[in-house]
Amino acid sequence: MKFHNHNGENEVETLIAIMAKLPGLGPRSARRAVIRMLEKKEIIMEPLAKILNLVTEKIKNCNQCGNFSIDSVCTICSDNSRNKKIICVVQDVADLWAMERSQIFDGVYHVLGNYSSSYIGINLEELEIEKISNRIEKNGVKEIILALDATINGQTTANYIIEKLKNTPVNFSSLAHGVPVGGELDYLDDGTIRAAFSARKPV
Repeated sequence: MKFHNHNGENEVETLIAIMAKLPGLGPRSARRAVIRMLEKKEIIMEPLAKILNLVTEKIKNCNQCGNFSIDSVCTICSDNSRNKKIICVVQDVADLWAMERSQIFDGVYHVLGNYSSSYIGINLEELEIEKISNRIEKNGVKEIILALDATINGQTTANYIIEKLKNTPVNFSSLAHGVPVGGELDYLDDGTIRAAFSARKPV
């Protein structure tokens, strides 16, 4: 269904198009969600608009690891009880949160944000490997855990990171049993992540 007049319907179509870009929402699901929001303006739409503005204004990326944070350094990086000598490298914040849900890791993270691709190549600046180098030097990092998806892109990126940091005094390891080929961390249950983490192997 398309709106054809100009009494605010174009804005509704724009909202549907934006919602359809979210994971798990296609055009139909997005349309249903928007209709529900419009039907429940006071209890859904208005609070949502307020919190979106607030999140847009306040949430940024941690300067150290790339996690979402209201401060320049996130609560994980600023927690002195965390082991700063182990860095767990993950693709995105969803994977970081998956690791935190599993409650198996007490070190710190590095969020890549962008993966390598056989089509687009690897952009060193995007992966911010230099940030890892600086933390290795500053905190005396002993181990880097490559908690990357068991996909071709994930493995290509892991090999690239190892190559770039081969002259540093760190040991590399990767997640082991329980992560299926093609598997993405955010879709694995906590038990599987814990098993894969505990059985991590040197690379």
